Amino acid sequence: MTTGPGQSPRAHRSVPHTGDLRVEAWAPTREERIAEAVQGMVGSFCELPTDASSVAQECVVSAEGDGRLLLAVLEEVIYRMDAADELPVDATVTPEPGGVRVQFRMAGRSTAVQTGPVPKAVALHGLRLAQDAQWWACRVTLGV
Repeated sequence: MTTGPGQSPRAHRSVPHTGDLRVEAWAPTREERIAEAVQGMVGSFCELPTDASSVAQECVVSAEGDGRLLLAVLEEVIYRMDAADELPVDATVTPEPGGVRVQFRMAGRSTAVQTGPVPKAVALHGLRLAQDAQWWACRVTLGV
């Protein structure tokens, strides 16, 4: 984990937030930034072995605006954790008209070592997205 843009082309970090958890992620493209935010969210509360048995799954997520799109993808991860008891080992995000296609490698939640509180929701409050000439960056608050 690095400390911010300029040190790695794609990375994330967890930041303490009163009663919640904040994840910051950055990457050269919008899609990589969304994938990095997924990894940041999962990494904020567990460690998944890289050799965990996984299954490929995908979904198309649509939303108006980049903030809502990020919110919808992270909510999809929370839904899959709750409904199917699985976590993304990896995520690849590609553009689709009106949204993105997310290709997950999903592993059973039982393969993870829990290291913190599990997110239950993604907050609109504090959701921040920015793009400059070089980076896409985001900050999202997770209710735990």
